Amino acid sequence: MTYATLEQLTERYGESLLVQITDRGEVPTGAIDTEVVERALKNTDGFINGFLGRYKLPLVVVPDPLPDLAQSIAIYKLHRFEPDPKIKDEYKDALRLLRDIADGLVKLSAEGVETPGTAGNGVRITDRERPLTEANLKGYI
Repeated sequence: MTYATLEQLTERYGESLLVQITDRGEVPTGAIDTEVVERALKNTDGFINGFLGRYKLPLVVVPDPLPDLAQSIAIYKLHRFEPDPKIKDEYKDALRLLRDIADGLVKLSAEGVETPGTAGNGVRITDRERPLTEANLKGYI
């Protein structure tokens, strides 16, 4: 499941920006190169999944902050040259939030998002013979 789509990018950043940064042919077509965008979105999904190691992947439901983060990262990666400061700041904010998610400071909460469990959840107690007892410490106590 992808975290962001071409339609979301177009709605957020506008068609003219996407044409400008994706139309990379020798002869410009004046249209969005969907292959370039899809490749960037796929790479962005893999990048984000690297930070979501504590969750069971692939996510069944995409929780709220991930589409926004994916859009910020993808538009940054689509730029071949220096992006404007707003796009750079959004990218840095997205990375910061992803690091917080990876560290467990921010938790993804949505139905279908779960952390992988371990087989032996619970407390384990090993009661071994104690080497120091009242009987063998007679004279010291």
